[in-house]
Amino acid sequence: MAQTNQTLHESIARQRRELLHVLQEPLQQLAQRCAQVWPDREKLEQVLGEGLPTLPYGKSLYALDPNGIQISSNVTRSGLLAASFGRDRSKRPYLCEVMPISGALLSEAYISQIGRHPSLTAVQVVRDAAGAVRGFIGIDFGLRELPLTHKLYDEPVYWRQLKGDPSIRSTVFHQNRTESVMDQQLDVVLGVIEELMAYHGVYHVILHFSSNRAVIWEMGDPYRYRMLDIDALIDPDICLAFPKTPYPADALVAQEKIRAVLDAFRKLRFMDEMFYLRSGTLNLFNGIVGLTFSCDGSHYIPYDEFLGAGHDFWVGQN
Repeated sequence: MAQTNQTLHESIARQRRELLHVLQEPLQQLAQRCAQVWPDREKLEQVLGEGLPTLPYGKSLYALDPNGIQISSNVTRSGLLAASFGRDRSKRPYLCEVMPISGALLSEAYISQIGRHPSLTAVQVVRDAAGAVRGFIGIDFGLRELPLTHKLYDEPVYWRQLKGDPSIRSTVFHQNRTESVMDQQLDVVLGVIEELMAYHGVYHVILHFSSNRAVIWEMGDPYRYRMLDIDALIDPDICLAFPKTPYPADALVAQEKIRAVLDAFRKLRFMDEMFYLRSGTLNLFNGIVGLTFSCDGSHYIPYDEFLGAGHDFWVGQN
């Protein structure tokens, strides 16, 4: 899990740095102006109102004393919200973090108390001419209003194992696999799925062996999934309902390897009466195989590693 978190967190950190870079200078200038009129509420609100347009995407701006008590109204682009005057913000996430000696802090995202949606707050220290801390100015941002400054992060391709429901794991020795209709017709089902993926544009499939169904995504209509019940899965004519589609050149899974992955699903489904595959997933573009076992444990594995592991590995792993 560590590598995934690192990749995701690096993407988040880049966007936070970008936003803080934009805010740093105007917040420092605003803090200097506020220090000159501190703690006069009326004058503070005037200065904050003049400063808000210099802080892009900000929703509300306010002043706090050193204890986190608000000493101004919320200054918004539509006017003053006086109800927030005197509010104790000392326990809010953005004031519970270690404040910098100088400059601004951009909080971790949190759920706002009023709107109940993900938000960020930038907090700037306000000091007088002698360097003493007079308080802070804070500005709130809604995540939905912020522009995305970088591309979507890339999902890493490596083996990940996730634990499932403890109540299922604790009873695994008291269960036995019940043969499903899909188990009985698996040769036909896997043949149909291979045909759809290799020649008819299906790029993502989830096979639910115990509940006799498959969920598929097709390149010509990628935003909608389709569910195939067992009657469709055992009828090769279903392939006629999907247009013939060239195999994608940027797929990570080689076309000739699709059947090998599906056959490996079969082996894991029948490998043991207590430990067996409940569902299997294959995505052609990111090359990931997803496995959920009877113990509710899940694995997400690059397809080539999956094929290299072999049946003996899984028996030993369980």
